[in-house]
Amino acid sequence: ANHAEAVNGLLYLQGAGLTDVMQPMDGSGAPGVVHIGLGVSLLVGWNETNRTFPLQLHIEHEDGEAVAIIDAAVEAGRPAGLTPGSDQRHVLAISGEVQFAREGGYRVRAVIDGQERAVTFRVVRPQTAGPITRGGGPTDFDIPSL
Repeated sequence: ANHAEAVNGLLYLQGAGLTDVMQPMDGSGAPGVVHIGLGVSLLVGWNETNRTFPLQLHIEHEDGEAVAIIDAAVEAGRPAGLTPGSDQRHVLAISGEVQFAREGGYRVRAVIDGQERAVTFRVVRPQTAGPITRGGGPTDFDIPSL
């Protein structure tokens, strides 16, 4: 997502489900930083409460090169009055700045207690060759390149 927050047991995502991340370039042509948010939602079973589970999030290029590895721990307790046998939802949000060294396919992998889930996305960069021209009607105009 573009941004993620976890507040009072709820997961808030802005710009979630993206498939392409447009990475800006700085004035010298070097890749700029991108603000991204990761949201994790876990269903913790009754028998798994009051235990700590290590969680790892990996952001990596399609060739396996690591961009970031985030280590966390997850533990859900049993609140008073919880119906015996009930599962609990546990959410985690991480937002930060990432600089992708190159374009291409990337994935975010979450690993907890031997289970793994992954989502993929692409990093693309703006084309800088010449002005951008859009046609097709009375509102035609040219946008000069910067």
